[in-house]
Amino acid sequence: MNSMINNRVSIIGVPLDLGADRRGVDMGPSAIRYAKVREKLQELGYEVDDRGDILPTRPDSCYVDGTKLKYLDEIERVNTELCHMVAEEIGKGCFPLILGGDHSIAIGTMSGVLQHKKKLGVLWFDAHGDINTAETSPTGNIHGMPVAVSFGIGHERLTGVGGRGVKLDPANFVMIGIRDLDPGEKVLLKELGVTVYTMHEIDIMGMAKVMEEAIALVSDGTDGVHVSFDMDVMDPLHAPGVGTPVFGGLTYRESHLAMELISTANIVTSAEFVEVNTVLDKRNQTARVAVALIGSLLGERVL
Repeated sequence: MNSMINNRVSIIGVPLDLGADRRGVDMGPSAIRYAKVREKLQELGYEVDDRGDILPTRPDSCYVDGTKLKYLDEIERVNTELCHMVAEEIGKGCFPLILGGDHSIAIGTMSGVLQHKKKLGVLWFDAHGDINTAETSPTGNIHGMPVAVSFGIGHERLTGVGGRGVKLDPANFVMIGIRDLDPGEKVLLKELGVTVYTMHEIDIMGMAKVMEEAIALVSDGTDGVHVSFDMDVMDPLHAPGVGTPVFGGLTYRESHLAMELISTANIVTSAEFVEVNTVLDKRNQTARVAVALIGSLLGERVL
């Protein structure tokens, strides 16, 4: 068990696929549960309270308010509910573990954590930047926008989830495993000064050095650290069940090492694992990998 984490873990499932606008990722929470995430955590000594799922509905039309953002109404509603639930669980002294669903749920997760952790650091594992806006997005899919929203940039109905008072500081936000960015994302990342470790840096520096630097950045003056892990950060060889796979990603061992080093640093206060798409998976392989990584993040060791 990780000594930094209260021994009570609250699991929250968010089977949302509207942010990706692609079916299959809505079954991610069930797949991760089927891969025995609860049993894994109990073996590590945690009390586990599975709070069930926040259930979305699928609207007849994907566009509202004259915006190009798809399913804005329902994504706002689900993330607002998630924000409240995450804040409630932290208020009870529990560690929130959110299971996605697509990565748009990070809007609600991080907003909920910010209700308690006003100076939050974030380790963002992803093949993509997820820092698009309505103006820069080539698709209008909101799962490509949660990072921008977390900095207070984007549609007011998204940036308003959880209130407008507290947003993330780019100085304490680190991206790891990036290898596919849209032109507008590159511009915004440079303007904000976000630290990005692409696969190029990981190949040259090695994962241990990357994590040493990343942990130092996200824990500098912060009162908590959130881990947001998109399964497509891994190479499709190891995690085939994702909606937007990009070759050349993290290996199985690199991913575990990252989780182990975060755990050893005793800094993590919340986490989410997202974008498991069962339709595209092979024998639930990606969900099983997610459970193994959750174990490493929360203290599991070989010896």
